[in-house]
Amino acid sequence: MRNAELDGLATEGRLPAAADLDLRSTREQVALMATQDRAAVDAVAATQDRLVEAIDAIVARMRRGGRLIEVGAGTPGRLAVLDVAECGPTFGVDEHQVVAVMAGGFGAVRSAAEHDEDDEEGGRADLLSLTPGPHDVVVAVSASGRTPYVLGALAAARGAGAYTVAVVNNPGSPIAAASDVAVEALTGPEVVAGSTRLKAGTAAKLVLNTISTLVMVQLGRTYGDLMIDVRATNEKLRRRAQRIVTDATGESDTAVAAALRDSGDDTKAATVMLLAGVDADEARRRLAATGGRVRDAIAAL
Repeated sequence: MRNAELDGLATEGRLPAAADLDLRSTREQVALMATQDRAAVDAVAATQDRLVEAIDAIVARMRRGGRLIEVGAGTPGRLAVLDVAECGPTFGVDEHQVVAVMAGGFGAVRSAAEHDEDDEEGGRADLLSLTPGPHDVVVAVSASGRTPYVLGALAAARGAGAYTVAVVNNPGSPIAAASDVAVEALTGPEVVAGSTRLKAGTAAKLVLNTISTLVMVQLGRTYGDLMIDVRATNEKLRRRAQRIVTDATGESDTAVAAALRDSGDDTKAATVMLLAGVDADEARRRLAATGGRVRDAIAAL
């Protein structure tokens, strides 16, 4: 990226309200941060039309067996890794269906690897290592909208026929221009000039939350607002599974515990068992026939 381009980015500018940040009281500093955090929420709210477009496209492709691949460098890369890591325990999604790619590899989550952000060919190679195809969706996350690593990954994705989504914080960026749909959450200057882990990072996290959550909802990974695909792998999650099935069915704790036991702690199967009045094998058969959608499985014959 040329210096003039970088210097001209809105996210690299100075926020007039923060010019005397170090002279303000702690209360004033906290109030300023809170005001700027609300600006990030507003910036994401302004992208609703593009979010709808992106989510619908992702759902259609994942229903055909495609993957959701999130790619970024630096803070956006860490946010992509976090979003993907949380999809498994929250929605029971297979780790091969939702994938993160980050400049510098997963070691860069813990220790910054800024030099890798400039490696466009590295981004291309890392993305191609996943053998993307036309059913896959690549979400390219970059505050500047110009990160070379992400541009390389995006070029590889497009060359493979994958659908592409940009999540950026500056208008008219190369990453947005190269994507099928661009979610531009325009957050502007930061409280600490250029520190895009602040508002820009908050906005990117909100966008990724919205995309992954609503994609999973539409793929049947929830029942209403309940995490019906939760994996009961520890005591907290076993209690959560009990509560979810109880809320979904209105049955007694004893009946829910029995259904969970008979289903092997499968919250979806236990819910179908209780609401459809069937055994565990029939519940699983119905779920398999309906793509895991609980409502359809309950109504199935």
